[in-house]
Amino acid sequence: QVQLVEPGGGLVQAGGSLRLSCAASGRTFSIYAMGWFLQAPGKERAFVAAINWSGGLTYYADSVKGRFTISRDNAKNTVYLQMNSLKPEDTAIYYCAAKYSSYYYYAPQLRDEYDSWGQGTQVTVSS
Repeated sequence: QVQLVEPGGGLVQAGGSLRLSCAASGRTFSIYAMGWFLQAPGKERAFVAAINWSGGLTYYADSVKGRFTISRDNAKNTVYLQMNSLKPEDTAIYYCAAKYSSYYYYAPQLRDEYDSWGQGTQVTVSS
C-alpha cells in the first residue's frame, strides 16, 4: 500500500490563495490516479478534483472550476491543489486520495473508487 501525507492547509482570508500538497510513499512504482476531496462537518466526503497518471486528464467539481487547479509531479510522488479566489464556503477538511490501476487514461471522480487516503488537512477561509 501507499501512504499519503498532506502537509499544508491553514487559515486564509476570503479572496486569498492556498496550495495543498500530498506526498506518497510506499508502493509508488504502480500507475495511479490522484484526487482531492473535501468534507465539511456533518456532510459526506465530496469530490473536488482528479488527475490521471500522466497529468493530461483532469476533472473538477463545478463549484471550484476556474479557481482550483490540480497538478502532479511523479518524480516527487506528489500531487498539488492550487486554490485561488477562496470563499468561506470552501472551508472544510481536504483529503487526497490515490487509485492504483493499469490504465494511464483514468481519473475517477467517485470516492468509493479510490484505494488509499491521506490524513486530511484543515482549510479555513475567513470572511
